[in-house]
Amino acid sequence: MSIDRVVLAFAGIVILATLALSQLHSVYWLWLTAFVGLNLLQSAFTGFCPLALILKAFGIKPGQAFS
Repeated sequence: MSIDRVVLAFAGIVILATLALSQLHSVYWLWLTAFVGLNLLQSAFTGFCPLALILKAFGIKPGQAFS
């Protein structure tokens, strides 16, 4: 699995988890959802993603987006 797929999968998991947490506990969890969405948006334009840097350090093979 490439860094690109791991980043997208992680973002999807965090978004779904925070949506569930916002319904079960507090609506303030939606701030984390917004943060993940903004991070995805900025990485689409800049190519910079903190999670991609961490995954690269762990030796996961780069994909097309985060090489």
